[in-house]
Amino acid sequence: MDGVTVTRLAELVAGGGVAVLSGAGLSTESGIPDYRGPTGRARPAEPMTYQRFTGSAQARQRYWARSHVGWRQIGQARPNAGHRAVAELERRGLLAGIVTQNVDGLHQAAGARRVIELHGGLDRVVCLSCRERTPRAELERRLRAANPGWEAAGARINPDGDAVLTDAQVAGFQVVDCAACGGMLKPDVVFFGENVPRPRVDECFALVAGASLLLVLGSSLTVRSGLRFVTKAASLGIPIAIVNQGETGGDADASLTLDAPLGPTLTELTARLPVPAQ
Repeated sequence: MDGVTVTRLAELVAGGGVAVLSGAGLSTESGIPDYRGPTGRARPAEPMTYQRFTGSAQARQRYWARSHVGWRQIGQARPNAGHRAVAELERRGLLAGIVTQNVDGLHQAAGARRVIELHGGLDRVVCLSCRERTPRAELERRLRAANPGWEAAGARINPDGDAVLTDAQVAGFQVVDCAACGGMLKPDVVFFGENVPRPRVDECFALVAGASLLLVLGSSLTVRSGLRFVTKAASLGIPIAIVNQGETGGDADASLTLDAPLGPTLTELTARLPVPAQ
C-alpha cells in the first residue's frame, strides 16, 4: 500500500462533504465477485436483459432458477472492512452521501444510512403489473414451496446473484407470480436494457454537484452508469479520488488514484483521520 497516497487521500477526505461512488470491487472481500476487476477478468459476463426477461417465460425460468441458487451467497454475505470503513466515515460526519452501483445492501448492513442504490436492491421483488414491492425472503419461501426437492449447485456466482447452471438443472424449476395480482415478478434491480428512474439519477447528480470531493471506491467506471458522475464532478471542478484495483475509465479526471485492495486501504484511511469529540 502506498502510504504517501493514503496520507494525501486522508487530507482530501478530512475536509468533509465527500460523495462516495462505490462499485462491485468494494464487495469482493465479502465473497461477491465483480465483473471487470481481478475476480472478474476470467469470467464471461452474460447478464439478463430487461427485454429477454419480460419477453420469454423460458428466460424468466432460467433467471429465477439461477437467482434462487445465487441468492444463498448474496443473502448471506456480510459487510467487509471496506463497507465498515465507509460507514465509519459517515458516522464521523465526513460524507455527504453514498451512491452505490451494487445491489447487495452491504453498505446499509455495515451501518451506513445515506445510501442511494443506483441500480436497486436484490433484497426486494417488484410486481411489474401492480408495482407492489415485497421482501426477497418472502419470494424465497414461495419458490422453495413450489420446488420441493429441487437442488442445484452453481459453478460460480455473478455479482448480480446469478448462479451459472446447466439447462438440465434449470429444467422443471417452477416460477411463481405475484401473490396479490398474479403479475410478473422481477427483482427490484435495474437490468441491462432498462433505465434507472430519472428522479434517482437526478438525486445522484445533486449529491455529486454539492460535494467537496467525489471518492470512487471499487468501480472500473467502464460503463456510463457510473462514469457520468465522474464526468459531472470534473466539469464542476470538484476533486476526484479513485481507489480501485486496476485502471478505471475516470483516471484521467482524477486528482488522486490508488491501485490497492479496498478493505485494508479504507481501514488505513480511517486510522489516519481524527476521531471527532463525543
